[in-house]
Amino acid sequence: MRVLVIGGGGREHAIAHACARHGHEVLCTPGNPGIAAHARLIDSPQDTPTLARLAQREGADLVIVGPEAYLAAGLVDECAALGIPAFGPTRAASRLEGDKAWSKAFMGRHGIPTAAHHAFSDLQTALDHAATLTPPIVVKDAGLKAGKGVTIAHTPEQAQAALRDIFTQPGAQAVTEDFMTGQEVTILALCSGTRYALTPPSQDHKTIHEGDTGPMTGGMGVICPFPLEPGLLDVIRRDIIEPTLRGMTAEGLPYTGVLYAGLMLTPTGPKVVEFNARFGDPEAETVLPLLTSDLAQHALDATRGQLDPTHVTFSEDASATIILAAPGYPAEPQKDIPITLPDPGPHGIIHHAGTRTQNGQLLSSGGRVLAITATAPTLNAALTRAYTLADQTTFPGAQLRRDIGRRIGAHPDPT
Repeated sequence: MRVLVIGGGGREHAIAHACARHGHEVLCTPGNPGIAAHARLIDSPQDTPTLARLAQREGADLVIVGPEAYLAAGLVDECAALGIPAFGPTRAASRLEGDKAWSKAFMGRHGIPTAAHHAFSDLQTALDHAATLTPPIVVKDAGLKAGKGVTIAHTPEQAQAALRDIFTQPGAQAVTEDFMTGQEVTILALCSGTRYALTPPSQDHKTIHEGDTGPMTGGMGVICPFPLEPGLLDVIRRDIIEPTLRGMTAEGLPYTGVLYAGLMLTPTGPKVVEFNARFGDPEAETVLPLLTSDLAQHALDATRGQLDPTHVTFSEDASATIILAAPGYPAEPQKDIPITLPDPGPHGIIHHAGTRTQNGQLLSSGGRVLAITATAPTLNAALTRAYTLADQTTFPGAQLRRDIGRRIGAHPDPT
């Protein structure tokens, strides 16, 4: 089929690659130099009506929406109005990610376990509440912040400073939460109403520095699969995934697309840290290389209400992704740094997350620049391959974490 992928980052590179390797014709806008190896790139304005008309003009059989901003802007709704299948939640359903205050209230209505929390639309009320809390305190911007609108405050004053920063924006809302302890894990579900298929569990590493220190980022590295204890996946299905999909349907917001459940495995059981309404980034770059069945067909089936979870299959291999980020990220990333890539070989793929070309030279153009992924029969071997590719990449000043996987004792094999 002809598949139009919307977006231009590492996640969209992974989506385009997954579709192309099953023989589909892939188009992408805006795309990036890495995606160009798998798809025909289309230069287009990125407003949702124009993109929907582009899909119609190009005769797309399916649109797969990558970034959350397009979902919140109603691209799926625009495509549906033109009779074009689009894999992703509607604008109303994407509120599960786009409005954290609403999302938390939704979890409360449907008994979905999450941290104790309060939502605020007024700065002074939020500041007064923060002064009563015992650190550490989690402060979240309720809007879309590409995974970076979270502060772990170790004093009430730090929490208040984070709240003041959030409320510099008109119409802002904030959420404060109790700090949860435990291993963090991501569960992705391909969804069609109350039908769903899970990907293998994965674990992202969010802070910029090793030892889980420094500012939050969009993600600095992922391992897959994460080793859940026996029976725990069934608990996650029963207590989180299924109540969420039932609740969305009951509230008139049937959910089609990818449900991202960011979970904390607390001493009292798994709890939701956040829901996202699309593939995670860089989780997609780690999970999708393990998908052995046809992503585009699953996505099309989901839009038709015909998703068959038994047809969604994954390799038994492990996968690891190492992010190479620009100097200065996440505050002020340096751009236009020349990059030279190695041959990734048969077990690797170098996803482009923030690159461009000029006169044939690959240059950095964003914060997280490359997502280097490798697969292998074991997680340690996958980490070895990914780090080897990272070290063979010429990218002066690149930031990377050397401890991806260490939380569960995984590490590159000694050389």
